[in-house]
Amino acid sequence: QVQLVESGGGSVQAGGSLRLSCAASGRPFSGYNMGWFRQAPGKEREFVAGIRGSDITKYADSVMGRFTISRDSAKNTVYLQIYNLKPEDTAVYYCAADLKASWDVRVLPSEYDYWGQGTQVTVSS
Repeated sequence: QVQLVESGGGSVQAGGSLRLSCAASGRPFSGYNMGWFRQAPGKEREFVAGIRGSDITKYADSVMGRFTISRDSAKNTVYLQIYNLKPEDTAVYYCAADLKASWDVRVLPSEYDYWGQGTQVTVSS
């Protein structure tokens, strides 16, 4: 069992930055891959970024260069640093854990085993 708790969301103006955090507990943190997803109203949940270990990362094309995922195993926490926020980034952001120790960072929500409750990010123009 893994518990995930996101924090760091908020309301910001376009061009601003945020750092989202996801604190994990319940199983050794280093043993699984982590992902960030987002879901805007009326849209499906979509992959944003993922990390395997501490340095293997994958990003959605739409966020490449603006989002950075990182992991602090000592704190059992994964981060999503977001720069140059745009109104289209408005969504609920979720972190998720893939306990299968997949070789690749997975991008489908169905491939993740545990989810946090989400944190709202709202970007105004």
